[in-house]
Amino acid sequence: MRVLFTAIGVIAFSGTLFAQAKAPAAKPAAKPVTDAVAVDTATTAGPEEYSYRADGRRDPFLGMTAAAGTSAVGSSAKRADGPSAFMVGEISVRGVMQSRKSFVAMIKGPDNKTYLIHQGDKLADGVVKTVTPQGLVVLQDISDPLSAQKQREVRKLLRSLEDAKEKL
Repeated sequence: MRVLFTAIGVIAFSGTLFAQAKAPAAKPAAKPVTDAVAVDTATTAGPEEYSYRADGRRDPFLGMTAAAGTSAVGSSAKRADGPSAFMVGEISVRGVMQSRKSFVAMIKGPDNKTYLIHQGDKLADGVVKTVTPQGLVVLQDISDPLSAQKQREVRKLLRSLEDAKEKL
């Protein structure tokens, strides 16, 4: 008799569990799926749609000491105004003009403004060595403590000349 009641209890109990598992759960109100859509478009975006967000991280393409300096994203240190605030990698040569004595280069900074620059002008990490009809020659300071060189010569060509070299 005791076994019969136990068997009936087990069957009844398992029946209620089976009914609970089978019964559809109440669905919560449908939330908009904006996060999932944003993730899907970010993963399928083409190269023209992609933009990197630093979110306080350092630039992986800069040296460790350079990332700690003025070029760090979100840096609280205020940089100077004009061409003296720009790093060599941030500028592009837009044109070269000839004055009575020498050449003058028109550069475009990261702020999308155009500036005039002469031989001997200082940049944030270098000095303009010469201005040629093809572009600029800049002596860039190397901040890598393991490097034997302290400066290197960087040639910044006119934008049209750089495009022609890339197509070759």
